[in-house]
Amino acid sequence: MAAVASASASPVPAALSSNLAGRFPHSFLPSPIRARRPVVLGSGSSRGRFRAEATQREKVRQGETVVEESFPVREAAEGPPEAVALTDDDDWVVRLEQSFNIFLTDFIIAILDLLYRDRDYARFFVLETIARVPYFAFISVLHLYETFGWSRKADYIKVHFAESMNEFHHLLIMEELGGNSEWIDRFLARFSAVFYYFIAVGMYMLSPRMAYHFSECVERHAYSTYDKFLKVNGDQLIKLPAPEAAINYYMNEDLYLFDEFQTSRAPSSRRPKVDNLYDVFINIRDDEAEHCKTMAACQTPGSIRSPHSTESRIETDREDSVKNSLANED
Repeated sequence: MAAVASASASPVPAALSSNLAGRFPHSFLPSPIRARRPVVLGSGSSRGRFRAEATQREKVRQGETVVEESFPVREAAEGPPEAVALTDDDDWVVRLEQSFNIFLTDFIIAILDLLYRDRDYARFFVLETIARVPYFAFISVLHLYETFGWSRKADYIKVHFAESMNEFHHLLIMEELGGNSEWIDRFLARFSAVFYYFIAVGMYMLSPRMAYHFSECVERHAYSTYDKFLKVNGDQLIKLPAPEAAINYYMNEDLYLFDEFQTSRAPSSRRPKVDNLYDVFINIRDDEAEHCKTMAACQTPGSIRSPHSTESRIETDREDSVKNSLANED
């Protein structure tokens, strides 16, 4: 992506909620938050490495869960995902779609930079509110097509639902950190989300490839934003406790949905640690990287499968898709 907004170099907003105020320095604490009950839901390496090694998959098949290390390994991880590049395809339509998406993403980033230059948690709240929208839009269109008998993509619906749940938990974390404390931020995030939903639906109906590429651009920006925030504020973040919402999500016994959205990995091959706030932002950053990989894969029709799908299920969906296509041609 041509331009990526950098995270603010200023300290994290001051003043945490009263239950944490006495435990940590006031110079590096999030803004006040509204009391909320811990949320326990049944949904669960660094994108810098971006590989699911064959040895990992073999261990998983043998029943051994591979658990990622936290701080040291991630420090040594390779850089952010490769920049978005225009395809080498001769199809001018594809090049036009990608150019438009990159321009639109850069424009949105410029607005966020202007509004949230020194307000990291508020920026993250807005990003995570908007981040759920395209997956909801994709599911809406896929359900519509399935209702009319035009296509059946069960794996796509499962994966997109898992992606939306992952972004939802990111949102819960940002709310607990006080990112939604100002009404103007809540209004801007929610108004933008409603507007973005209809744009995403229209774009997906016009060209799923274009919609997926735009989401890839957005997820790539999210990865870069969190990565730079970690580099600037890592020393302080590691001293702060993990939010309850993050512990409930990443440490939950049932991580089926957490595995589901990571289509390039074997289930159970990634189990993040949540020892402190630094770990939480590492996990969120790496989640965005996994979204980015999934969105890139979605741009090739028929390439997405649920990590939990069986070969027979996949073949059945393919046969149904071919039958529906032939029926529509007749």
